[in-house]
Amino acid sequence: MAFFNCYFKSDVLGQDVCFNAVIPEKVEDNIKTLYLLHGLSDNHTAWERRSSVERYAMNAGIALIMPNVDRSFYTDMKYGRNFYTYVSEELVDYTRKVFRLSKKREDTFIAGLSMGGYGAFKIALRNSDTFSAAASLSGVLDISAHADSELNWKSDAFLAFGETDTLEGTEESVITLIKNFKGENKPRIYQACGTEDFLYEDNKTFRETIQGKGFDYVYEEGPGSHEWSFWDKYIERAIKFFVNEK
Repeated sequence: MAFFNCYFKSDVLGQDVCFNAVIPEKVEDNIKTLYLLHGLSDNHTAWERRSSVERYAMNAGIALIMPNVDRSFYTDMKYGRNFYTYVSEELVDYTRKVFRLSKKREDTFIAGLSMGGYGAFKIALRNSDTFSAAASLSGVLDISAHADSELNWKSDAFLAFGETDTLEGTEESVITLIKNFKGENKPRIYQACGTEDFLYEDNKTFRETIQGKGFDYVYEEGPGSHEWSFWDKYIERAIKFFVNEK
């Protein structure tokens, strides 16, 4: 695997940006790709530094693209930059142009942890013609329940969304996106959460919502809190889900 620390000028964000890329060297063309998203207190280096995801990607023969979005909730921010459009459109187009990545929907996946799990589901559900599958690990999946909470997210949520009492019923809520999803291209969905995680109830709510909606859906849980030992284990399982390995 080749590791790249990449910089380019983003027209969407109006500034130079950076992302990390891990590219298979033994795959000649049309490389399957996982866009891998970080959590609220992390950046684009976290997955590479704190997990074995590069090894899991090597075993599966897929590329990893790991962007940085600060504490934006992967949103076109009310008071900030358009990170949702950057990740869901510009970054995909740019990395496909620069690397030998497949342009096929069935070869394009997205996943993340915590805030990144929320971002992965939101982006996949709103861009299902681009992404065929998504995974959330310990995701913030009931954003409306937390935007005004005392978890030190209130200021971040206000910058991202503006008035946060109106999130339910909008496309910023993955619960709403699941309820209202229309179209034939339903993304395959993988969800995992630790049973001791403070976001466990969020994940139960999402699981209850998606039942009976016709999605190809896998839910897994196990012992663990909001921690890298859990995410390292389950990102490997998510990658196997993406490439249809047991």
